[in-house]
Amino acid sequence: MIRLDANGWVASVVNILAFQAGWFACVLGGSAIGAGVAAMILAAHLYWLGQPREWRLLAAFATLGLIIDGSFVLLGGFDFAANAGGDAPLAGAGAGPWGALPLPLWLWLLWPLFATLPLHSLSWLWRRPWLAALGGATSGPLSYLAGARLSGVELAPWLLPAEALVWVALCLGLSHRLGRRRS
Repeated sequence: MIRLDANGWVASVVNILAFQAGWFACVLGGSAIGAGVAAMILAAHLYWLGQPREWRLLAAFATLGLIIDGSFVLLGGFDFAANAGGDAPLAGAGAGPWGALPLPLWLWLLWPLFATLPLHSLSWLWRRPWLAALGGATSGPLSYLAGARLSGVELAPWLLPAEALVWVALCLGLSHRLGRRRS
């Protein structure tokens, strides 16, 4: 069995590139393509880079994504009506046409994909809470903005500031939990 050194720079680069490939597959490919690519990335991540019980972090972020972005969808933060490319059968539908999920699968999958980063390529960040908060306040909303532009999703004016607050809180929580553990 070939395993990557989870602390090495090669593993960090692979980790970042895999996340980015998954992000693009979800945003540009929609739910069907995104689900296939995300499943492969998550399985490969856990096999080659996964730390003991890291699956808990992936499950926690999947749950958070369902709650947070699912709530934002239900509150009207996302308008998927213009999204003909990402999930064509759902174009024109209002919130909630995704079966049991309150949001499209491709949007939800971005959360466990992000969860592949904290213990690996972002591990250095959690010892610097102010930098983690700044990163959450900027990178989170910018990711939503870029994803919306690429996938044809309209965002409510209040959504990006709300996402900034969410990601500041998430990054500070990760700093509190992981920063102490790694120092």
